Amino acid sequence: MKSGPLTETIIRDFDDMSGQLQAAARYVLDHPREVALLSMREQARQADVQPATMTRLAKHLGFAGYEDIRQLHADAMRHEGTGFAGRVGAQAKSQKLKGDHALAADMVSGIGTQIAALSQPAGLDNLVEAARRIAGARRVYCLGLRSSHPTAWHLHYILSLAGKQSAMLDAVGGIGVDALGSATSEDVMVAVSVLPYTRQTLEITEYARSCGVSVVAITDSLVAPLAQLATVSVVVPTESPSFLHTMSPAFVVAEILGALVAGHEADAAGKALARMDRQSAALNTHFQARTKRP
Repeated sequence: MKSGPLTETIIRDFDDMSGQLQAAARYVLDHPREVALLSMREQARQADVQPATMTRLAKHLGFAGYEDIRQLHADAMRHEGTGFAGRVGAQAKSQKLKGDHALAADMVSGIGTQIAALSQPAGLDNLVEAARRIAGARRVYCLGLRSSHPTAWHLHYILSLAGKQSAMLDAVGGIGVDALGSATSEDVMVAVSVLPYTRQTLEITEYARSCGVSVVAITDSLVAPLAQLATVSVVVPTESPSFLHTMSPAFVVAEILGALVAGHEADAAGKALARMDRQSAALNTHFQARTKRP
C-alpha cells in the first residue's frame, strides 16, 4: 500500500495530538503495510513509543482499540492484493492511451530496474546467506504455489541438476507435502510467496518450521507473513504496470541461488552434471542440427 486507509483522518487531526501520539501516528502514516502485518508491540517498538500509546492513538481516532486499526489496514491490503479485475481495467486504459509499445517498454524498463536493484549490498548479503544455508542442508524442500510455482520449480531443477537432494512440494496428486514426513533440523525449505500471499504456502511453511526445518523465504517484504517464519529472507520487488505482479526478479533470485549452491559444492555438482551429460547423450535428449553431406 502506498498510503493507508486512515491517511486523511490522521493528517486532519495531527496538530491536535501530543508528541507521543504524533510519533505513533507518523508510524501509521509511513508504514501502512507494517500496520497490517506486525503486532502492536512490534509497531510500538519501531515507532519508539509505548504499546499503550498505540492504543491511545486508536481511541483518539475514534476506535475501540488498536486492533481495529490493524484490521482496517489488513482489509485494505487484502483488497489491493487480490483486485486483479480492477487493475486490468487500469492497465487497459493506460494501454489504450499510450499504446502497446509503451506498455511493453514500461514493463521491460521496470523489470530491468528491479533486477539491477538486487545487486544492492544488503540484498546480496541475504542472497549469499541463503545460498550458504541451502548448500549446508542435508535436503532442500522447494515450495511455491500459484504464480510462485515456476520460481520454486526452477530452483529445484537447478539444485537437482547439480546433485543436491531437493524435493519439490508441488502437491501433484495431493501428496506433495508428504515429503516433509522425514524432514529434520538438518534440512532447509525454500518457500516463495508474494502478495496476495497463498494461505497454503504459509501453512506448509509453518508446519515445516515446527519440524525444525530452517526456512529461506523469497518474498516481497521483510514484514510479509512468509518473512516472519523465515531464518533468512530474500526480498524481491513485484510492482508492474501489468494487472499481474511480476515474478521476474524472483525467478532471477532462484537462478542466482542455484548457481551459488553449485559453486559451494563444485565436486559433487561436477559429478552430477557429468552423469546428466552422459544420460542426455545416450537418450539423444537435445536437438542437434544434422550435418550436411558434402
